[in-house]
Amino acid sequence: MTGPNREQVTDLPPSAKLVFTVLEREQKLTQKDIVEESRLSPRTVRYALKRLESIGVVEEEIYFADARQRLYHVTETESIASE
Repeated sequence: MTGPNREQVTDLPPSAKLVFTVLEREQKLTQKDIVEESRLSPRTVRYALKRLESIGVVEEEIYFADARQRLYHVTETESIASE
């Protein structure tokens, strides 16, 4: 992807870039799934998600299979811009 999301992520720490790349590839994941896919610590993943959410490139939603968890996914800015 080379859209607005990718440009915003370039100045973030490597861990946030890795989490973003994992979410781009896998679509929607829980925090636990991101930890497993990225092999980062849970604390690092939480920090990376917080940074990604703060710049608006990742969104959180309710995970209906287990309401204690959340699903994370890359924000769909490109599809909004093309409409």
